[in-house]
Amino acid sequence: MAAEPPRRATIVEVGPRDGLQNEREPIATEHKRRFIEMLVAAGLTDIEVTSFVHPSRVPQLADASELIASLPRLGAIRYSALVPNEKGLERAVESGISRIAVFTAASETFTQRNIGMTIAQSLEVFRDVVRRATSGGLTVRGYVSACFVCPYEGPVAPQRVCEVTEALLAMGVDEVAISDTIGAAVPTDVSRTVGALLQNVTPDRIALHLHDTYGTALANVCAGLELGIATFDASAGGLGGCPFAPGAAGNLATEDLVYLLERMGIATGVDLDKLIEASAYIRGVLGRELSSRNLRRLRPMPAP
Repeated sequence: MAAEPPRRATIVEVGPRDGLQNEREPIATEHKRRFIEMLVAAGLTDIEVTSFVHPSRVPQLADASELIASLPRLGAIRYSALVPNEKGLERAVESGISRIAVFTAASETFTQRNIGMTIAQSLEVFRDVVRRATSGGLTVRGYVSACFVCPYEGPVAPQRVCEVTEALLAMGVDEVAISDTIGAAVPTDVSRTVGALLQNVTPDRIALHLHDTYGTALANVCAGLELGIATFDASAGGLGGCPFAPGAAGNLATEDLVYLLERMGIATGVDLDKLIEASAYIRGVLGRELSSRNLRRLRPMPAP
């Protein structure tokens, strides 16, 4: 039975991390900082700004500590950073960030390709990371990648997603982002997998992290809303991809998500015009068009 759609949704903006990590040309720290400041000005209050993955793996985010030190500290704003292991946690703690995210997958092959471990090994590593982080006053989010379709193994069984998600929650993670890493899911996949999760997990502990490879991300948002999910990840401009998932396109564009939710009467607290300004800014830095429909509709890219 469908749940009552929420009256307000939370958007976790992942553009500065998940959006920019796949860019090959180096982006100056000052441009990243300005981009984040503009996202804050648009009303986004939960922003994943960078990653403490080893710089050799994701060179674009090698300036994580420098970037975090440059960001304005505002009471209502929560910045977070991805952390792969205890060494990454140490760097995150030194940076002064108050929230981290850990990541594994529901596919063994994807986990091996992404972080060089089995799912069980990754959970063992993160158990210590989460324990140390929470005992030090940090909050922790979890990501489970390849929850619907794996680029190497194909369709993923909902039970595997449930097992990994419940393991993360049991170790002290406060929220888990169920991720359509290659953007291949359709609403029936969301209903089946998230529906299975909700047998044992409350909707407020679950977020949806959607990519838009096949143009189904917004439809999948609607499927999530019908289940009572009220937290969605998105990336300004539709920036993104995944360096470890061949064929993955950009994330769900934050502008398109805001338009959908507000049009449905679900408050987001985000000013669409100011969000468009932020996306137009980073588009100018990158020098190419982005996938966001609302960005192209409201602020066409100037002709060269």
